[in-house]
Amino acid sequence: MRIATTIAETRAAVRELRAAGRSIGLVPTMGALHAGHLWLVRAARAQCDAVVVSIFVNPTQFGPNEDFAKYPRTWDADCAMLESEGVDLIFAPGAEEMYPAGASTLVGVEGVSDRLDGVSRPGHFRGVSTVVAKLFLIVAPDKAFFGQKDAAQVAVLRKMVRDLNFDLELVVCPIVREADGLALSSRNRYLSVEERRQALVLSRALGRVEEKIAQGVMESAALIGEALAVIGQEPSVRVDYCRIVDPDSLEDVADVRAGALAAVAAWVGSTRLIDNALVKPR
Repeated sequence: MRIATTIAETRAAVRELRAAGRSIGLVPTMGALHAGHLWLVRAARAQCDAVVVSIFVNPTQFGPNEDFAKYPRTWDADCAMLESEGVDLIFAPGAEEMYPAGASTLVGVEGVSDRLDGVSRPGHFRGVSTVVAKLFLIVAPDKAFFGQKDAAQVAVLRKMVRDLNFDLELVVCPIVREADGLALSSRNRYLSVEERRQALVLSRALGRVEEKIAQGVMESAALIGEALAVIGQEPSVRVDYCRIVDPDSLEDVADVRAGALAAVAAWVGSTRLIDNALVKPR
């Protein structure tokens, strides 16, 4: 496994892989890897000849009062996991490599970036789309792998790929959960034992939505009411949003007959968590 810290090194390594006739799968991460990330790595390995993983805690997607400084950084453990998974290349740049002095170009995806997480985290998706566009240009992968847990991010990046004609396939892998239903997240390590128990209410709320749909409830307002009733069982959990939206535009939908995304974000203690469930068309 090679480790590159500069764009030039990374491009040279990718050229070598290409010269050997190998297709490239990219897994962008901010490190603090868990089983969900490894699921993406395994999907990339199954679909591509070589796997590149980026590890970069991107400062432009954090707001001024968010957790950039304390975001978990577990470099040695991350490298050990990726080596055991047979990753070919880690790209681990510093901020000055990705954003050199004087850089002022940003990538914004209008409309969709201002919905769901974009409402409570203004500028977040501009930072995401900018850094991912840079990674796509540096690595030039055949496929890039993301997790469904970050459904709003997926919608933003899908539109960016379409609008800017990136020559790659964006592959979205299902949410990976703990045995008790908690969606895996690097931020889960912030939770106390009691907060982790409280956090389970998010997956339970989405489970209630799925149960009600199976029983024939199609109206979004009724489904949201059911989800909020479940979350209300944990008074310490503060809801950021609970919405049912079109999975591509992230705009609210009146009912789920044509398919939808049920999405929730909430604060558990001082930690903001997200979760979602895709609803298939009836």
